Amino acid sequence: MGRHSLPDDYARQDSGGGSRPRHRRTVALATMLVLTVAAGTAVAVRSGLLSFSESCEDSAVRLSMVASPDIAPAVHAVADQARKDGVRSDGHCLYVQVVARDSYKVAEALSAGARTPDYQVWLPDSDLWLDRVQGGGNSIPITPEDSIASSPVTLAMIPSAAKTLGWPRKKYSWAELTAAATESDKVRLGAADPARSATGLLALTSIAASSDEQGGDSDTRVAATAKLLAQRMSDGDTQVLETLAQDDSGAEGGNPQRNQAVLLSEQAAFAHNAAPAGGGKLDLFYPKDGTPLLDYPYTLVNEMKLSTDESRAALRFMTLLGQESARRTLAQHGFRATDGTTGEAVVASAGGRVPQPYATPSAVPPSAEALQETLGMWTITVQSARLTTVVDASGSMATIVPGRNQSRMDVTKASLIQALGQFTPDDEIGLWEFATTLDGDKDYRTMVPTARLGDPVKGGGTHREKLAAAFSALQPVPNGATGLYDTTLAAYQAAQATYVKGKFNAVVILTDGSNQDYRSISRSGLISELKRLADPERPVPLLAIAVGPEADREEVDEIAKVTGGGGYQVTDPADIQAVILQAVMTAGQNSRDAQQ
Repeated sequence: MGRHSLPDDYARQDSGGGSRPRHRRTVALATMLVLTVAAGTAVAVRSGLLSFSESCEDSAVRLSMVASPDIAPAVHAVADQARKDGVRSDGHCLYVQVVARDSYKVAEALSAGARTPDYQVWLPDSDLWLDRVQGGGNSIPITPEDSIASSPVTLAMIPSAAKTLGWPRKKYSWAELTAAATESDKVRLGAADPARSATGLLALTSIAASSDEQGGDSDTRVAATAKLLAQRMSDGDTQVLETLAQDDSGAEGGNPQRNQAVLLSEQAAFAHNAAPAGGGKLDLFYPKDGTPLLDYPYTLVNEMKLSTDESRAALRFMTLLGQESARRTLAQHGFRATDGTTGEAVVASAGGRVPQPYATPSAVPPSAEALQETLGMWTITVQSARLTTVVDASGSMATIVPGRNQSRMDVTKASLIQALGQFTPDDEIGLWEFATTLDGDKDYRTMVPTARLGDPVKGGGTHREKLAAAFSALQPVPNGATGLYDTTLAAYQAAQATYVKGKFNAVVILTDGSNQDYRSISRSGLISELKRLADPERPVPLLAIAVGPEADREEVDEIAKVTGGGGYQVTDPADIQAVILQAVMTAGQNSRDAQQ
């Protein structure tokens, strides 16, 4: 914010004593100027040369804002009042058009960068969408400014279900609450798709963090919770409300198609409870280990393309949203202040009641890495994966990683074994390795065929254990070079030939260099073949991860994109786990969107 100056009377005035005479003189001059202009204006109006309404209309600065559907009505009310009051920016009337649009849809469009946005300001419900946009390679530039409101993520229940869990007296952590709600199907719990809902993702990430605090096999507990949520998943926050029992009657509460509880923001519960009778009221649980906040960051879009008037008007409107009258409007719509504080009236209307810890400080916001890991786990959970993992075994993988007393291969193996723990028994994973002349004239060979992780194997144990042992056994091939192109084509052909419908099929390639087999297919030949083989009805994205500084991300990205996948780069092989989950999440979401 330091680089922006605020227009009009919102600019900070110098309060130092030395400036007062100059300030008084400025006021006097300004007063004379105003009187002169006023006199001239009066003559013009009497002569019919000037209309106040026409001048305001003609000189107005018009801005378009897309806002999360939950906050759009409140912001529209502020914008409408500003127009009625003749609020100005640098002398121009300020007209702001507010359009409701799902945050995930805006994030996808900005990340793709395919077309110029038709809006100058974006108000998503969470800054996690900003991370999503800024992570895109071709994304439209965005400039985050201040948050304008907040709302805690909670668990909402119809009264009869809340009573069974001891509401409002009994307090739970996130892990305890979801365990109690889902125990023996005591309460039917629904959620919005975390890939499309900040509320759903923040709640699931909080459940994971809370489970870690409990110790034990937290990954299994979180995966089990995700599986249950996936069975009763809705596309978005609006749709998840529609799944709730419409009243507390036995017929509605006993309907297996109706949810009795949903992960929901306090503001959404406020709006639901304020709706006309017939929708049923909700009670709110506020987990005692803290509730994450939706934070509504005010964001400029493609700021360098904005005119000076547009840029200053956008900041003028942001300042207006922070004024007392606007804060009252936001509170009337169920929103909290940016620091998470609010009056008891908002909480009571939303369904909160003492001794529920609704005033407990919000939980520490999860890191981008934690959100990414949760989202990757969710994607895998919703749609079981079938992955062929292809690992570079060329001699350069013996290079020591700076700052570690381990080779690239050693760190890669450890990261792969760690990533393996994120997959369920229903997921299918296989392993190939590659280096020049590894198997006769072939640059590649199958170490472990792709199979279900939970399946037993000959000699005892499971496929997961066999795969973990194979990861551990990987070794660089002395003098082996990187046979990338032939290997990529062969792995893709094999994955296409063994495609399993209903699963997320993909090939994950890890390499620390560019192709060094000069007898192989060319890059252009490989891309042509992949384009020919790619089948929208049987999508198999390539997820290519360039490991280390010598790897060429642009090369692998160009190859992978023709299959619906993408290229990624890690300088430290220890980051491979997170990148695999990110790649799976991104490709899995793209695949789902393409099929809808």
